[in-house]
Amino acid sequence: MVAFAEGVPCWVDVSLPDVRAGKRFYGDLFGWTFDPEGDADSVPAYGSYVNAFSDGKRVASLAAKRDGRMPTAWGVYFATSDAVALVERIKEAGGGMVMDPTIVGPYGTMAQGVDPGGAVFGLWQPGSHSGFEKQGEPGSFCWAEVYTRDKESVDLFYESVFGFVGKDLPDEPADFRAWSPAGSEPGGDSAVGGRSVITDAFPKEMPGHFLVYFSVADCDETVAETVRLGGRVRESAADTPYGRVAGLVDNQGAAFAVLAEPEAA
Repeated sequence: MVAFAEGVPCWVDVSLPDVRAGKRFYGDLFGWTFDPEGDADSVPAYGSYVNAFSDGKRVASLAAKRDGRMPTAWGVYFATSDAVALVERIKEAGGGMVMDPTIVGPYGTMAQGVDPGGAVFGLWQPGSHSGFEKQGEPGSFCWAEVYTRDKESVDLFYESVFGFVGKDLPDEPADFRAWSPAGSEPGGDSAVGGRSVITDAFPKEMPGHFLVYFSVADCDETVAETVRLGGRVRESAADTPYGRVAGLVDNQGAAFAVLAEPEAA
């Protein structure tokens, strides 16, 4: 079982109106396979939660929305060895809880918090389900960043709650701060996520939120395939120092991003 350090992204899932349609979309887009119909992870007791696999390794989950008012969105989970203690740190740092720690069968304990800027994130204390079995390779998670209108409060929040070491990246075209785990050198290869700012270029009604990135072999091919499958492009493919990236939306409205690293761009 892979052990994830405190505060490191260890899982992602997407809440969808139609999980079967989501399986078709992401199966075609990323080549994912899924839990068999009727598997224990796909029964209503666990929110119709279906694991996705790449090369036979767990990479994400698809979940049916229990309430149509809930957002259709990808979410990220941060690893913790003690969800109850982490909840107290969240509250002390000015955040709140959407869902208190809840035991999910033998798999682990989950919770959902909200930061001072309104972005929702998950917590995962592992049981038999430790999190990603594959990441940073095509077809799997590679990055997550929070978008906020209150960078001062949000920076302080995450660095207090998770002990992140932050580093502003002045060479970025946008106001961006990279976060590394406690005890590591800030920035560079140690970074596990980051913070960006919601500027006037975004819709006024856009709330604070996390954006989940997936690694792909070819960014432009993935963009074209997304459109073919009924999704749309939110941000056109562009080159960055880290690779070629694009912002996309699936055919049910969940936003995500893709990254092809430089050698694969």
